[in-house]
Amino acid sequence: MSRGSNQVLVNVLQDPTQVQDYGLREWDLLVRQARRADLLATVSGLIHDAGFDQTIPTDVRRHFDAHLTLVHANQTAIMWEVAQIYRTLENISVQPILLKGAAYLLAGLPVSTGRIFNDIDILVPRVNIDEVEQALIESGWSSGHMDAYDQNYYRNWMHELPPLQHMRRGTALDVHHTILPETGLLKPDIQKLMDAAITLSVRDDYSVRVLAPVDMVLHSATHLFHEGEFNHGLRDLFDLHRLLIEFSKAPDFWEKLVMRAQEVGLVQPLYYATRYTKKILQTPVPDYVLRKFQDISSVGLTSWLMDYSYERTLVSDHVTCRKPFTGLAEYLLFIRSHYLRMPMHLLIPHLIHKSLKREAENSKEENVN
Repeated sequence: MSRGSNQVLVNVLQDPTQVQDYGLREWDLLVRQARRADLLATVSGLIHDAGFDQTIPTDVRRHFDAHLTLVHANQTAIMWEVAQIYRTLENISVQPILLKGAAYLLAGLPVSTGRIFNDIDILVPRVNIDEVEQALIESGWSSGHMDAYDQNYYRNWMHELPPLQHMRRGTALDVHHTILPETGLLKPDIQKLMDAAITLSVRDDYSVRVLAPVDMVLHSATHLFHEGEFNHGLRDLFDLHRLLIEFSKAPDFWEKLVMRAQEVGLVQPLYYATRYTKKILQTPVPDYVLRKFQDISSVGLTSWLMDYSYERTLVSDHVTCRKPFTGLAEYLLFIRSHYLRMPMHLLIPHLIHKSLKREAENSKEENVN
């Protein structure tokens, strides 16, 4: 991606030493774009690690320090909540696998540095899903705010329970039994991912389970490239970038990653992950890895549309980062995400229902106002 004058956040994610040449305009843009992308504390950490703390203007440092305080409080709360969830499920002899942010944090991975996590995601065997839900309900979690249609949608079509929220603490929890909707085009072998999960000791009396490194990358890629909303797309792409940087320190990582994607049926999301981390963030993905995917990659108009769309959406969701026709790119990826989730005979009635529901809610708000 070319370094446009307004893409200061992407430029700093690529090379944080650039801040040494920033004036007040660039610093102002960086703070605005990073805050909108939920990467403010992450950027602060990158600048610190690059040894350029002294270049940060005083007013900018206040923004960084305030967000770092929020990050610390958030991560402390997440670690405590994970312990409560494990304690709850221990009573029914289920040890969940942590996914995404909570996994990065509890595993002590660099990708968690500076990150705020909005919810906790866990993976449990499908056979245990009912007793897991019951145990969590008895511990104060609830999904009662959803109507009957949405409850049925999650329970029969999706890869997770309806989102749970703790009635006292307000914490959000997603309980997965696989990583993609069962009605979707891709059907990864979730049992292989579960079997390869690793156990990490947190304290002498407390341990957690997380996906193996290659599976952690594949899940992160699958999550991002099946999404239809990209307000945090750049943040999630940078998560992938940092995971790839960290795990590729192992000499055989790339070979294992490609083989694992083929084994569990997740070649397509890995292709997009490696393609766009390299194009947008200059992640050092070996050329032979990208060549491995040439036979499954899109060609012609489809390939152009994918590049057009992702290069417009995997940026900060700030007005200064929007290119011409970004709205069209967002719409195309929204439609694509639904197409990947369910066949047309389910998708069309679902979209009609959601549209009518949205209109009813908007009409109700107008009447109230």
